[in-house]
Amino acid sequence: MIKRTLWSRAAAAITVAVALQSTATAEIFKGETAGVGDPVHTMFVAFSNQAGKAGVEIQVNAGQTLTKSMLKGAKGEIDFFSTVPSLVNLMAGQKRMYKNIENGAELAGNLRAIVGFKAGAYHPVTLSGSGIETWEDLKGKTVFTGPPAGSASATSEALIKIITGYEAGSDYEAVRLSWGEGYAALADGKIDMMVRPAEVGSAKIEQFGLSGEFRVLSIPESVVGSEAMQGLFGRPGRGMLTFDGGVYKGQLTGGEITALGFTQFVGTQANVADDVVYAATKSFWDNLDEVQATAFFLKEVTRESAFTSVNVPLHPGALRYYEEAGFDVPDEIRP
Repeated sequence: MIKRTLWSRAAAAITVAVALQSTATAEIFKGETAGVGDPVHTMFVAFSNQAGKAGVEIQVNAGQTLTKSMLKGAKGEIDFFSTVPSLVNLMAGQKRMYKNIENGAELAGNLRAIVGFKAGAYHPVTLSGSGIETWEDLKGKTVFTGPPAGSASATSEALIKIITGYEAGSDYEAVRLSWGEGYAALADGKIDMMVRPAEVGSAKIEQFGLSGEFRVLSIPESVVGSEAMQGLFGRPGRGMLTFDGGVYKGQLTGGEITALGFTQFVGTQANVADDVVYAATKSFWDNLDEVQATAFFLKEVTRESAFTSVNVPLHPGALRYYEEAGFDVPDEIRP
């Protein structure tokens, strides 16, 4: 009896020790995405939550600049990240924010994709009483175009130039702040307009209609077909998008609004193990109903939209799942 008791206690101690060792050595993967309230953040957290169900624990660091997150992913400093398709070519060509990065093309070659999605549209928002009712009214005004180190500010300023011919810094003042500071500046009347990428029906945009009225400027029909605008629509991760202005309470532009749409993808890097990415990808799609229930815009995440604007190779682990599940994978993104 004593021997059995001692043996049972020893066995229990060994079991606990093994369990503790397993817990201590369990790998936690690093992930980065944008700030809370951003559609990119919503999608990334949805992906991470589903990955966790398959034992792939992703520690999400939110509120990050996506240009920097993608670079950290390419360098192998983080494992999963949200990113913008247009940034891939900039990194590979060592342009703009990547101009001082050595081996940009080599680093871009380390990027891998998991799933693409339609994120939303650029919203040019101005409050009632700002004096802005048309794009031409931006002359001499102050416009928040995006964060200092991101790509959104350059896109917003390009959009304004194509429509009006106005140059930032001479025809209007372009203000670059963090996303949170941009919202606050418009609400406090410190700026005249904010150009903000957001999901259609965004609660943050809707806030401006809860206490007053606001306007989302629509891209004029006369400009839509221009070579310059078609060029902007044709950039990686961009496209034309239309939505009903009535989706927002207190929004003054009637009828259908034409906007610059944007798409993004959840990415990883080449050195993450195939089995890890396979498990995370499978769990994401196995629990798609939960993902789609997270936010209205995520209902657009379907088998048909899985590779939207993906312009880097799929990770082999993700490809393995897609082939098993019978997805129609484009040849150009096969690793």
